[in-house]
Amino acid sequence: MRMATFRDRNMEQKPRLGIVSGTGDAPVERLIDLPHAAALMGSADEPHQLTDMLTLIASGPAGLARVAALAANAPAEASYMLDEIELLAPILRPRKNVFCVGRNYAEHAAESYRAKGEAAPAAAPVSPNFFTKAPTAVNGPYADIPLDAHVTSQLDWEGELAVIIGQGGRHIPRAQALAHVWGYTVANDVTARDVQNRSGMQWFLGKSLDGSCPLGPWIVTADELVDPQRLRLTTYVNGAMKQAGTTADMIFDVAAIIEALSAVLTLEPGDIIATGTPSGVGFARTPPEFLHPGDVVEVNIEGIGTIRNRVVEA
Repeated sequence: MRMATFRDRNMEQKPRLGIVSGTGDAPVERLIDLPHAAALMGSADEPHQLTDMLTLIASGPAGLARVAALAANAPAEASYMLDEIELLAPILRPRKNVFCVGRNYAEHAAESYRAKGEAAPAAAPVSPNFFTKAPTAVNGPYADIPLDAHVTSQLDWEGELAVIIGQGGRHIPRAQALAHVWGYTVANDVTARDVQNRSGMQWFLGKSLDGSCPLGPWIVTADELVDPQRLRLTTYVNGAMKQAGTTADMIFDVAAIIEALSAVLTLEPGDIIATGTPSGVGFARTPPEFLHPGDVVEVNIEGIGTIRNRVVEA
């Protein structure tokens, strides 16, 4: 299923949960308004369980089963054409920071070292390099990315696969890790490179600008995306391809990332993990390229969809 958070074009309407028609890369035309469908069908126990994505995720497999049954029998008046609604970040505000993995593609790691004039390590890393983005960085799949010229002049793109945890836990073994995944979505780890590279390496600040983590356009549930390591990822800026990779090239795959994180902290339902970006980022290009007001960044992951965000002056 493609689970979305949306509101209709009347901005007075509160965000609601929906299921988007289609699977994989099939054309998408309609969205079922789940709370509306539940109300029309007299499912009195359902609306309070459909208030937001985090509540649905916490309800586990039983919650997804109820949602699937609801969608299968939803009356026509509970659905919208996609151009009638506004898709929002699937998880509007995570309960904690977004977990991220740095330099998780070998070619991106190599271009990063080259751009800084540093020699790449002779051996591959033995564990993932983690950092986080603040919850206020989360942004919608088609929302504007604010660029504050007083803060940065080196705003960069990083298209990524994001993992949504379903069943939480601690000390999750790699062999069982994918069973803890609720679904997958598209992310752009927008980064202020000049802030990130300040004395002391301010990764958290450089990654946490408001609106610097567009997500969406929906979450594809794990039952429909069985192998997260066979997905093509592309990033375009103003129609020009900047990144083209595949999740097969991750140094640490999704299962290994979950194992490493849960070894030291408890993962909880709704946690978001951005899994790293392929080569082709702006700062590593010759000459370096950065985003400016008016630029449009698109990130696509096959089997999930495309997010498209315009950079605007803050």
